[in-house]
Amino acid sequence: MTTTKTKKRSASSGGSRGRTASKGGTKRSKPATIRTFKSAVKALLDRANVERTRPNRIPKDTFFLDRMTSLLEALDNPHQSVDAIHIAGSVGKGSTAAMLDSTLRGCGWAVGTFTSPHLLNVRERIMLNGTMISEEAFTDLTARVNKAALEAAPDATFFELITAMAFLHFAEEAVDMAVLETGLGGRLDTTNLCRPTVTLLSRIELDHMDLLGRDLASIAREKAGIMKADVPAFSVAQDPEVEAVLREVAEEVGTTLRILGKEVDFSSRFCVDDDRGAHARICFVGDHKQYMHLPVPLSGEHQAGNCGLAMAAIDHIGGTDPAFEESIVYQGLAQTTLPGRMQLAWDRPRILVDGAHNPASVSSLMRSIGSHVSFDSMICVFGCCEDKDIDGMLEMASLGGDKIVFTKASDQPRAAEPETLARRFTENHGRNCQTAASISEALEIAARAASRDDLICVTGSFYLVGETLEYLKQLEASRS
Repeated sequence: MTTTKTKKRSASSGGSRGRTASKGGTKRSKPATIRTFKSAVKALLDRANVERTRPNRIPKDTFFLDRMTSLLEALDNPHQSVDAIHIAGSVGKGSTAAMLDSTLRGCGWAVGTFTSPHLLNVRERIMLNGTMISEEAFTDLTARVNKAALEAAPDATFFELITAMAFLHFAEEAVDMAVLETGLGGRLDTTNLCRPTVTLLSRIELDHMDLLGRDLASIAREKAGIMKADVPAFSVAQDPEVEAVLREVAEEVGTTLRILGKEVDFSSRFCVDDDRGAHARICFVGDHKQYMHLPVPLSGEHQAGNCGLAMAAIDHIGGTDPAFEESIVYQGLAQTTLPGRMQLAWDRPRILVDGAHNPASVSSLMRSIGSHVSFDSMICVFGCCEDKDIDGMLEMASLGGDKIVFTKASDQPRAAEPETLARRFTENHGRNCQTAASISEALEIAARAASRDDLICVTGSFYLVGETLEYLKQLEASRS
């Protein structure tokens, strides 16, 4: 694996081709002209969008790869020229991707990342060397991909188009490596047409049960679908039921699966020192390198496994390349940042936001806050999607929140109603709580209840966190 490649024409440097495109789906009657970023976003949002659709309204034929295959063929198969690290799992995908991106860039590689959902701007989903795609490049890609979809896959979805845009952008920018996070599941996810160098499986939990299956084994099999013949696969430690499925799928497809702490020499510990405060450290011994007592750059004990997963990929990709010597890897990893996870977004009152969106991630969040943040009491502002394990999430939130305010993301049709959350919380835990129709109202309620040393934590959904950050951004602008 070389560390440099000959750059092709930049997607942002050439003129826009194919300005006319369909608005997508059977409901569109005439093409849309895409010349501005605003019109590009509208063209994408006009298409079917699973992220914003209630599970019981999603057609059964939504998830298959024939339509995506046709779209990519119409674009001359850009995904086939992109080397990729492919990540699936229920929790930890974004953290693993962020640590990989930072480390690879620190080693001198050109890196593209494709993640979802976004917090504030749809361009966050397609990043090149740590910077989100420009509005000009995004508009150009949307026009070109939308035109191809009109001819080859008229009913292509929002996620299919934006995945194709990422593949095309990374191919034209000749990235050394693309870090791709699945959107939903794995086997039938649009990213699963990539050409992976290595596949990674973060922690698998009950999630999206209406779409992926009602039990861990079914969900694990869907996510294990990213494994491919002769492509090494690594996983964090999993529930025994999940591990059994992963090993079975690996044997079926003809690849090796190595699990941290079993086939891979890996350990972690949580410690406190004067320089870093509370943090996790890992010891990883790979085939080519070993990283001993490596500080994990993201907060929380649960990040140790995600960091180990990133180092497994780094060891496999970097091999004996001197660009990946231990000191360089350490420095690159240390620069990792991840908006929307354990992010202190406001000072007075202190408001921390985190996109924890299932019971396991909410549990990890509460433990992380207890380890990393000093406060008298915590007011939890909570909202989640209705297709989640609501009772499990409420159980975890109740362990950390002294007061609870339920609300919802206003621009998310899948959001559970605050009154429904409050009723279930009261029935299950016998505690009082409050509701708010919007995040602005919820934060006002929380701020009135917060004293100087209290903490307000907004969690339950990336969509809610995104609206919180947007509201705080507008509030700061109005004060300025």
